[in-house]
Amino acid sequence: MLRRRNLLAPSAALALLLTASAGAGPAAASTDPTVVAATAPAVPAAASAAVPAAGGFGAPGPYATAVEVGAVTTLYYPRDIADSDRRHPVIVWGNGTGGVPLVYRDLMLHWAGQGFVVAAANTPMSNLGISMRASIDMLTGRNADPASVFFDRVDLEHIGASGHSQGGAAAIVVGSDPRVDTVLPIQPGPLANIDAVRVPALLLAGQKDSIVFPALVKAFYNAADHIPALYGEVRGADHFTVVGDPGPFAAPTTAWFRAHLMGDRTAGAQFFGPGCGICTDTATWSDVRRNGPALGVPAATP
Repeated sequence: MLRRRNLLAPSAALALLLTASAGAGPAAASTDPTVVAATAPAVPAAASAAVPAAGGFGAPGPYATAVEVGAVTTLYYPRDIADSDRRHPVIVWGNGTGGVPLVYRDLMLHWAGQGFVVAAANTPMSNLGISMRASIDMLTGRNADPASVFFDRVDLEHIGASGHSQGGAAAIVVGSDPRVDTVLPIQPGPLANIDAVRVPALLLAGQKDSIVFPALVKAFYNAADHIPALYGEVRGADHFTVVGDPGPFAAPTTAWFRAHLMGDRTAGAQFFGPGCGICTDTATWSDVRRNGPALGVPAATP
């Protein structure tokens, strides 16, 4: 029971951080009452979807973004998706205990600016992954609806699952869904079974996390010997480093999803092959591990 109480302890602190992050980022009015925010393009809209070599994967992407708050899911997506010339991969997200998508707004918008449709479950108790699965169902319907801005613009063949703390455990739970192609749990709580996951996993810990200790994340990594799995421990990060400005979490999470959901070979080289970028980046990482199946993945084919 002590371990579970430790995981629930940050609820009050997370609620305070929610208030602090509520006003982050630029916003613009919309004629659609469900679209509550839209950001200006980080680079010209006509720019390539590829991330610029300078600035890395933490640099803003080429897409202006919009936010739609629904009853079950908050969507972060490329604002002009209806006019896009491509289908956009999906990331489903689970919040930490007591949190809501607004807490993680900056990270969600960063991914949307890179060209992803991010479906963040609104629930503050996400561990079972029910709302995350419902988000996939909802986007499937919106993609098939000719009246929707998402009509035929959502790449449902490429879906990733991520989340923080309790939501990180939820990402592992949802990783057993055959529609999910990869999981990226951030400081995941222990209430999940990674044995059921059959897709590549990047498990992120915080070096100074005193709520979800790095050893708990390593336990998931050690149990994931049946899939390509990586363990990354962010130097100096505590349990709330990803909240608000995601800082050191923005670049590696973006690269992982670009590699697995967009086929970005440069992004894949950050994790796979002999050149493994994160393996030598000691400024960002205090510990990086790759299991046997991950070592067998060539950089060009994540």
